[in-house]
Amino acid sequence: MRNHTSLTRFILLGLTDDPQLQILIFTFLLITYMLSVTGNLIIILLTLVDSHLKTAMYFFLQNFSFLEISFTSACIPRFLYSISTHDKTITYNACVCQLFFTDLFGVTEFFLLATMSYDRYVAICNPLHYMTIMNHSVCKRLIFCCWMITLLIIFPPLSLGLDLEFCDSNAIDHFFCDANPILKISCSDTWFMEQMVIVCSVLIFIMTLVCVILSYMYIIRTILRFPSTQQRTKAFSTCSSHIIMVSITYGSCIFVYIKPSAKDEMAINKGVSILTTSISPLLNPFIYTLRNKQVKQAFNALVKRIILLSKN
Repeated sequence: MRNHTSLTRFILLGLTDDPQLQILIFTFLLITYMLSVTGNLIIILLTLVDSHLKTAMYFFLQNFSFLEISFTSACIPRFLYSISTHDKTITYNACVCQLFFTDLFGVTEFFLLATMSYDRYVAICNPLHYMTIMNHSVCKRLIFCCWMITLLIIFPPLSLGLDLEFCDSNAIDHFFCDANPILKISCSDTWFMEQMVIVCSVLIFIMTLVCVILSYMYIIRTILRFPSTQQRTKAFSTCSSHIIMVSITYGSCIFVYIKPSAKDEMAINKGVSILTTSISPLLNPFIYTLRNKQVKQAFNALVKRIILLSKN
């Protein structure tokens, strides 16, 4: 993003100028941020210390929790600072960094969700060879691939974005540096950039969603062949947490691809952003702890261990 004039700062307009609403938004986002970071850190800690949570499923969950913390931390703290200090300005370099990291963490989550669906496919459709197929070395390679594919996809549009020129307006109609509102204020010809962003977004969405759908088609077909209702219920319960997270993640993105009127476009974009950057990371630990017996047992064991240590 190049400056046509001496533009070195942007102004993030945020969500509202109403002081009372700002207090409510600040309180809500601060609470959800603290809860989401704490909850996801607890999941990471449990998967590290509990011997029963050493399978591929929990290794992927550990990485997913790390991504949730990273993604929400790339957006929310800066916005909280802006509300509390009334300083809406952000430097050019800080804006570029925020755009890069939000894209990196957000897109990697999509590929990790697709990888987690493949893990559930192997666990249910090929249970006898699960530990062999999904060994630790394979899991690490899959995680590495998620990061590398993400970098390869987001690098071209981001590198082109560094050449954008800005003339008069430096007001970004958002609460963090996002691609679409930045393109709107550029005085460069952004048609090619906009098309590239759309192509990359659709590519990520379709690629990962196809993997998820194919995995669950085979999973459902296998589960329906189980002889007893108890077996089918148990098999579906192992996938339920992942299905909920997939539904929230992909469901929120559907609103982005719906073509709203120009008047409502940014309002919908901001609403979806609040959902993905604040609420979704908060739900992850609750979904996986409330619906997973092993995680609940590991959490109870950790609490008991902490209580015993505090008494000693």
